[in-house]
Amino acid sequence: MANAYPNPAEINPHNRSFLYGDGVFDTVKIRLGKVCFAELHYFRLMAALRIARMSIPQWLDQETYEAMLCEKANEIQAPNARVRITFFRNVGGKYFPSTSHVSYTIETEPLEQSDFAASNEPYEVDIYRDFTITAQLLSTIKSTSKLIHVTAAIYAQENDWQNCLLLNEHKNVVELVNANLFVRFGTKISTAPLSEGCQNGVIRKTILTDAVLKEKYAFEERPISVFELQQADELFFTNAIQGVGSVTKYRKKEYEKTAAEEIRMRLNALIAE
Repeated sequence: MANAYPNPAEINPHNRSFLYGDGVFDTVKIRLGKVCFAELHYFRLMAALRIARMSIPQWLDQETYEAMLCEKANEIQAPNARVRITFFRNVGGKYFPSTSHVSYTIETEPLEQSDFAASNEPYEVDIYRDFTITAQLLSTIKSTSKLIHVTAAIYAQENDWQNCLLLNEHKNVVELVNANLFVRFGTKISTAPLSEGCQNGVIRKTILTDAVLKEKYAFEERPISVFELQQADELFFTNAIQGVGSVTKYRKKEYEKTAAEEIRMRLNALIAE
């Protein structure tokens, strides 16, 4: 049976995502042949296309979106997989595009585990100060312009850290290279609001709105100062593939993992529904 959507595009040297970073993407976790948090991922992608002033294809409804991702995972016979779909404006023009129509590519890799798993490995972070994230709406989408994140990742590798904390122009802590950051003081858990320039993470949104987690923790979105980090009881981070992970050390401070472990259990319950 023919697909209800066009085939992925072939990448060529004139691709606008390659030349200008003129693209947006979404990365999802496939668990036992099902897209985790599919609705949140789909609507986030739609919002990113609109913010980037790209035309949303008429064939791209949520059902088709999920089918595309699952079929890609099936191609490598992986019941659990990481799948990334990237949309980019079609070839034409230079800084002034000749069209707003888009094409896409999909890439995938198998995941060993179906659930979000804990790690017992050390996870040390520090602050990246060479460049800052701009506190604006464009920073919240997954675009193909990620040079700040890449240079921060290289800086972490050079210093044998596992990740870096990124700041905005107000010198507030925004996120990690590939994850949203949460800071816990007792039963109060804080994370940067989207207005600070952090990624509009699917797991971030799930945690902030989950009624079960709210029974134990008070969540708030607010600017986070660098000076708070060493006073916190716990630092943890979230993304769509890992779910939740714990920062074990920042500077001389070592952290608990209590909330991260409880939140991981809740996330695993949600994706198993």
